[in-house]
Amino acid sequence: MNILMCGCMAAALFCYTSCNDDLDIQQSYEFTVETMPVPKELAKGETAEIRCTLKRSGEFADAFYTIRYFQYDGKGTLSLDNNLVLLPNDRYLLENGQFRLYYTSQCEESQNFIVVVEDNFGKSCELEFDF
Repeated sequence: MNILMCGCMAAALFCYTSCNDDLDIQQSYEFTVETMPVPKELAKGETAEIRCTLKRSGEFADAFYTIRYFQYDGKGTLSLDNNLVLLPNDRYLLENGQFRLYYTSQCEESQNFIVVVEDNFGKSCELEFDF
């Protein structure tokens, strides 16, 4: 009986030491934002629709994404498909992986701006637009 008990204890000890409680859970995944083609030129007052799709290499339930933009040449407004007008460098929560941006030109000169989509783990994707 003692030999059986010692054997069971040895097997339990072996199983306990061979198990690893450290789970490798990946939370942060690479991602890109793909867009449909946009016009090359916009007249003052004209609006361009920018269709965007967030492409993720993996899914994590607690991941969320924000968007911001900075216009460094020209003048215009950028809004989301829910009619929210974005302010430069302010962050806004993206509610889903497919969204539309609407850029309205407010000048006759060339216009350039960047859109940055970021996740809550510090990864980002930058898009540049020139009209």
